[in-house]
Amino acid sequence: MRISEVLRKKGAEVVTIGPQATVAELLEVLAEHNVGAVVVSGDGLAMDGIVSERDVVRRLHAMGAALLESPVQDIMTMVVHTCSPADRVESLRTTMTEHRIRHLPVVQHGQMVGIVSIGDVVKSAISELETEREHLEHYLQG
Repeated sequence: MRISEVLRKKGAEVVTIGPQATVAELLEVLAEHNVGAVVVSGDGLAMDGIVSERDVVRRLHAMGAALLESPVQDIMTMVVHTCSPADRVESLRTTMTEHRIRHLPVVQHGQMVGIVSIGDVVKSAISELETEREHLEHYLQG
């Protein structure tokens, strides 16, 4: 299965936040959109980084409540792994596992066209296994 099919099923919305937004504002955006990560972008088009719930939790332990007033750019990951709509889901499983990441922005022709999470990857794997099981049942039943 290709990433383009995953995006077709889940939608292509990419939630972004500005680098100067506070961590408290980030938490509001994460909750509002029910997502685990957002792309950090000063102009809504180019990626400056990515920030996740995990980034917040790790810094909260070190900084305490003062973190909530810090800018998102202070906790974001600046090196962002991406994929393209033509990539296969299987390759994302490898990338996500090797780099211990849970969200990959999807980029086509230099523009963000979606974001894929580890949950999307798992869901597609389950779907493929169910389809394979159905084919095997039909084959065995003749």
